[in-house]
Amino acid sequence: MSGSHSIPEVRALDGSTEVLRIPNEQQVPLTNRVRRLVDTAPFQRLRNIKQLGLVSLVYPGATHSRFEHSLGAYRMALLFLRQLSRDDEFATIVTTEDAQRFVVAALLHDLGHWPFCHPIEDLGLETIQSHESRCLEIVQASEIATLLETDWELDAEQAIKLIQGHASTQSERILSSMFSGPIDFDKMDYLQRDSLHAGVPYGQHFDPQRLIASLCLNQAHDRLAITDKGRTAAELMVFARYVMFSEVYWHHAVRSATAMLQRAFYETHEQLHLHELYQTTDSEWTESVIEVANQHQTKGVSSLWNGLFGPQRRLYKRVGQFASFENETIYRRLARQPYPWLAVCSRELAQIIEAETGQPTHGTQVLIDAPPVGLEVQFDIDVRTGNGSFRKLGDMSPVVKALATHQFDDFVKRIRVFIDPEHTRIKQARDNLSVWLERAIEQTSTASTQEIPR
Repeated sequence: MSGSHSIPEVRALDGSTEVLRIPNEQQVPLTNRVRRLVDTAPFQRLRNIKQLGLVSLVYPGATHSRFEHSLGAYRMALLFLRQLSRDDEFATIVTTEDAQRFVVAALLHDLGHWPFCHPIEDLGLETIQSHESRCLEIVQASEIATLLETDWELDAEQAIKLIQGHASTQSERILSSMFSGPIDFDKMDYLQRDSLHAGVPYGQHFDPQRLIASLCLNQAHDRLAITDKGRTAAELMVFARYVMFSEVYWHHAVRSATAMLQRAFYETHEQLHLHELYQTTDSEWTESVIEVANQHQTKGVSSLWNGLFGPQRRLYKRVGQFASFENETIYRRLARQPYPWLAVCSRELAQIIEAETGQPTHGTQVLIDAPPVGLEVQFDIDVRTGNGSFRKLGDMSPVVKALATHQFDDFVKRIRVFIDPEHTRIKQARDNLSVWLERAIEQTSTASTQEIPR
C-alpha cells in the first residue's frame, strides 16, 4: 500500500482505533502518535482559547474552543486525503511523506493562535506577530519538535511550511489549496461548527459528504477541483459562508465589540508585554490587559476594556452603517484603509460631534469599523464536467458568479460607526452622521496623518 492510503490516520477513519468524540456526533481517530501531539502543553492550551473570541458576547453558545476546531479540522483533512487518494494523478504526485506533512499541519494549524488574534492582526501593526509565524516558534521551542522527528520523521520547518502558505513544488501547491482556498478542510469544519455553537442554521445547510466525494484535481494537476456532481454542494457552501459572515462574524453587535477591542489594543499595545500575551489563554489575556488599562492614562481606554471584559457587558451603540450599495462614496473612502488612518478619522469625527452637539466627546467614544486591508478568499474553483473538460464554478453558477465578480467583502463587511452608550446626543449624531463623517474623512485625508496623536 502506498500514498495516502498507507497513512495510519487515514486508515483509522474506519473506526479501528481510539477516537475522541466532538460535536456534532463526530468521531476523531487518534493513533498513538497523534495522541502524543494532542497531549502536549501547547496543544492543550487551545482548550482555553475560544474559536470565535468576542462572538460569544452576542451568541452565548459560541464558546467552543480552538482545541475542538483543531480536532474537527484534522478529521476533515483525513477525509480529504482518503477521497483524493482514489485519484490516480493525486496518488502519483503526493507521496506518503507529503501526505504525512499535511496531516501534521492540519492538526497543528491553529497552534500559534492567541486570544483575539484575528481582529488584532487586522490592525496591521508591525510589532504584532502573525499566528502562522508563532506556530513555528511554538513547535521548535516545545516537545512537539522531538515528537515530529521520532514519530513522523519530520523537522519542524517541514511540518509547518504548509501552514505558512509556502508552496514550491507541485505536491505542495496541491496540498496548500486543500489547506486554504475556496473549498478547504478548515472552512468545511468551522462553518458547520461555528453555526452549531452559535445556535444558527446558516453554516450547516450544505452537503459536506457530497462535496468531499466530488474532490479531484484541476486540469493542471496543481490545485484542488471538484467534479460536476459536487457543484450544488459547492454553491450551498459558498452561500453558507456568505450568510455566516453576514449574520454572525460581521453581526453589528459583534463588530461593536471588535471595534472596541481593536481601538483599546491600538491605544495600549506599547504598554503590553506582547511576547507574554502570545502564550496566554483567554482568561489570562483579559486579566493582563485590564490590569494595564487601569494603569493607563489615556481617557476612555479603561472603559473600553472593562466594557468588554469587566463584570458588566457594555457595548457601544451603532449610530450608522454604510454598505457599498447604499453609499458607495463613503464606503470606498473608508473600506480597507490602514487602521491608524481610521483611528485618526474616528478622532476627527469625535471632535466634530463635540462641536456640533456641545457635549464633550473624547476620541475613544467614537469608533469607525471598516473592512480591513486584507481581502477574503474569492469564491471560485474549477469544475470537471462530464466530458472531462474544466470550467470555472463562477461560469456555471449565478450565485458564485455574483460573489466572485463583485467582491464578497463589499456585501457582508459594512462600514459602521459606534458611539459610547453614555453619550447623551446619540440621536443627534445618528441624524447627521453622513454629513459629519464626510467632513471627518476630508480632514483626515488633508492631514495625511498615519498615527493617532497621543
